Amino acid sequence: MSDVYERLEALLKSLGVKRTELKIYRLLLERRKPMRITEIQRELGISERSVREHVLNLYRKGILRRDLIQQGWLGYTYTAVSPSEVLERIKESLMEKISELEKDLKGSSSRGG
Repeated sequence: MSDVYERLEALLKSLGVKRTELKIYRLLLERRKPMRITEIQRELGISERSVREHVLNLYRKGILRRDLIQQGWLGYTYTAVSPSEVLERIKESLMEKISELEKDLKGSSSRGG
């Protein structure tokens, strides 16, 4: 199964996912439990600010989920989206972009472009 993860990571890397983001994704996949920013930071030994930035990028790309927690303070925990779900999101996103481009190309060619 690790070969599948390596191939998924190679695909994500080709789509612009950074190496540190891949480390965070893999950590959350392996742990299979929600983690806070500070837990991820301690585990990987990188700055909290860097973890926040990378986690937010992954969340925006649909690679991580986040849940609001209240334990005397407000914060988020993050979990990894399953590899099959990530792959499905990538396919959907690419198909949307291809469709938009095809429409634009048809529109510009009918205008003589």
